[in-house]
Amino acid sequence: MNADPIVDTDILDLGLAEPGRRRTEWVFQSMPVLQAIRKQFIKAQPLAGFRVLAGFSISPETANLLVTLRDGGAQVVATAPESAPKPPDVLACLSKDYGIPVLPAASALATEPHYVLDQGGRLLKEVPGGVLGATLELASAKLFPFPVISVDQAQATHLFDHRYGVGQSVLDGVLRCTNLFLSGITVVIAGYGWCGRGIATRARGMGANVIITEIDPTRALEALMDGNRVMSMAEAAAFGDLFLTATGNKNVIGRDHFDRLKSGAIVANAGHAPAEIDLGALDRMASSHRPIRESVEEYVLRDGRRIQVLAQGQPVNAAGGQPTAVRDISLAIHALSLEYLSKNHPQMPHRIHPVPEEIDRQVARLKLEALGLKIDRLTPEQEAYLATRPEAN
Repeated sequence: MNADPIVDTDILDLGLAEPGRRRTEWVFQSMPVLQAIRKQFIKAQPLAGFRVLAGFSISPETANLLVTLRDGGAQVVATAPESAPKPPDVLACLSKDYGIPVLPAASALATEPHYVLDQGGRLLKEVPGGVLGATLELASAKLFPFPVISVDQAQATHLFDHRYGVGQSVLDGVLRCTNLFLSGITVVIAGYGWCGRGIATRARGMGANVIITEIDPTRALEALMDGNRVMSMAEAAAFGDLFLTATGNKNVIGRDHFDRLKSGAIVANAGHAPAEIDLGALDRMASSHRPIRESVEEYVLRDGRRIQVLAQGQPVNAAGGQPTAVRDISLAIHALSLEYLSKNHPQMPHRIHPVPEEIDRQVARLKLEALGLKIDRLTPEQEAYLATRPEAN
């Protein structure tokens, strides 16, 4: 399949390319899984002749994914959400050193991509005909006229990106905003999914007393067995010093809860959207509000209590981002899923697909190898036993 050349029509400050390249190369040292995949792609050229559109927030980490796809033979164009940071040095580096333009969405879509890598699903709503497949973070229930692999449903993504990455980056974001001392305070976490588990583990490790609120009885019981207190948000509101929402739902903390919060309570969102905290209700309850630190807004209620909201209700870990070693794994899944699509899309139904198990295992194996670790392998005798034992049939 032939692909027409892509022309970068954006004029950038190319003088910033050198510091951008240094940052991108420095980050790549902490991305051993993507390093291994890039070496494989250079040899195999699995994406040769295909046009690829990547819709990501631009960072040194995502720049390395784009370069990996390019080295695998793809003609790559990127576009970033309008509200997302666009570091000019990384943009200049991508354009000057790697020939990868970062364009507005309309211009990027006009390149008629064969494959799309989407973060949030915004691009897949607008893609033209001719798309053969896509990878997606924040999976949608929408049906598409091509196969889509849901990257955030991978086991490796749950474990590393959601539990360990979000667990660390959320508390890092809180500490950056507030300089809060966590030891001895009460942290209320709404939601005990993969992200909530990770946040709770790290909060307890830093000496906090953790309360979990949940709507799922199984997860609530799991939270209790893990050593957390469990109660409703209505009960927890009176105890918490720091509240973190990690549910993916709206109005998890609302007017009735604000009525019970003690003065000085801090509220932050670790979920996907600012709707998790009902800021409209809080604004109506307040007599005034003002910024008191960067990314900290203080609401003064009519009874004199003061409630502090971090990052205007946006995900509190957005500024610092995920640790590079964690992004290495999730971005590697995008690369391998795209390779899988390029080989298998004609046989794949037009629906949302989970990440193939072999990709999960390959990413974990590459990470272990990068760490210099070896694990056991089944002997032929053990494989034969597992294949023939009665409970396996």
